[in-house]
Amino acid sequence: MKRLAIIFVVLILAGCGLYFLDQYWIHRYDGVIAQEAARYHVDPDLVWSIAYEETYFRPWKKGSHGEIGLMQVTPGALQDWASANASAANQQRAASDPDSVLSDPRKNIQVACWYLQKAAEDYPDPPGREARMLAYYNAGPKRAEAWNKVENGAPPLSEEDFIARIDIASTKAYVTSILGRYHQLKSAKNNPLVRVGQPQ
Repeated sequence: MKRLAIIFVVLILAGCGLYFLDQYWIHRYDGVIAQEAARYHVDPDLVWSIAYEETYFRPWKKGSHGEIGLMQVTPGALQDWASANASAANQQRAASDPDSVLSDPRKNIQVACWYLQKAAEDYPDPPGREARMLAYYNAGPKRAEAWNKVENGAPPLSEEDFIARIDIASTKAYVTSILGRYHQLKSAKNNPLVRVGQPQ
């Protein structure tokens, strides 16, 4: 009986340890996300949800299409950011060593937030703005614009109608998954008993 009690206590302590380790892991960049999201006027909860989906907060991760780092930023997006924001020396570094630049979590988040701001500027008000921003982030501005197009004078698409128009299965799954987590995160902030993780 005593042995069972000890095993039970060890299991509880291990479970608590894993929970707190997980909470540390998924929230260790919250300060950087908040700072860069504020700089570029994007929702930090959306940025956090993208990082969760893209890499589960692993800054060393590389994607199959050349994406690098925590937010899976492409070297092309880095070049665009550097052209608009960086000194000549930093532009050269971004061009010659994008792996090194984008492996830095702070810089990766900064470039991602800048790119999301560009998406937000393209979709300032319509319903389902976050879905459009996510499609822009994942599939690029031209595809997002094509999916969002309506006849002159027609009302903007609802979030559901916009998502239904996404004809790339991986982008549709990406947008849907991140939106689910994003909405769950918003709910958790209003109700602390909701646990953020996989969308319900």
